[in-house]
Amino acid sequence: MTYLEGIALTRILPCLAEPGRIIVIGQPSRTLDDVLPYLAMLPGVLAWNPEMCTLTFRRRPGFMTLYPGKVYMTQIKDAEEGIGLLKALTDAINATWEHRNELVAASGARRAPLLMDIWSLLPKMNCKQCGEPTCYAFAIRLTTAQKELSDCPPLFEPGYTENLAVLQEMVNATHRIG
Repeated sequence: MTYLEGIALTRILPCLAEPGRIIVIGQPSRTLDDVLPYLAMLPGVLAWNPEMCTLTFRRRPGFMTLYPGKVYMTQIKDAEEGIGLLKALTDAINATWEHRNELVAASGARRAPLLMDIWSLLPKMNCKQCGEPTCYAFAIRLTTAQKELSDCPPLFEPGYTENLAVLQEMVNATHRIG
C-alpha cells in the first residue's frame, strides 16, 4: 500500500544560508504523522521531536525538515531540482512505510551528536596532520563531511581506540544521509 501519492511544491523562498539557492516548501498528499516515527530511526537524523512531530535530516547541501503537513528543503538549486527531491522523498517515505513492520518506530527524542561531542573525543593535539589548523576546525569539517576520521593519524595510535570507536559511530550516524 502506498502511503503518499506525492508531495506538491507549494512555495519557493530565497535561501538566506546560501545566496542564489532557494528553499522549497512542499505539502504531502496526506499527513506524515504515522510515518515520521519510522523515518526518525533512519540514519542521518539531526533531530526528532515527537512532541512537536518534527524531523530534520542533513542533506548535502542543506537540510530537510518534515512536519505532519509540510516539508522544507534548504539550499536547492532551482524549482526543477526541488520537484525532483520532493519526488525522491515521496519514494523514500513510501518505501519506509512499506517496510514499517521490519522497523522500530522512534519512541523518544533524538539528536545528532553536537560539535563539542565530537571535539571532546579528538586527541586535541592541534598537530595539523589532518590539514586543519586545530582539532576544533577538524571537528567542524567532520560534521560537514568535508573530512574523514582517517584524516587524523593520531586517532589511530594506541590510547585512542575507544575514542575512535565512539567517533566512528557518531560520524557515521551524522553522515549517512546524502
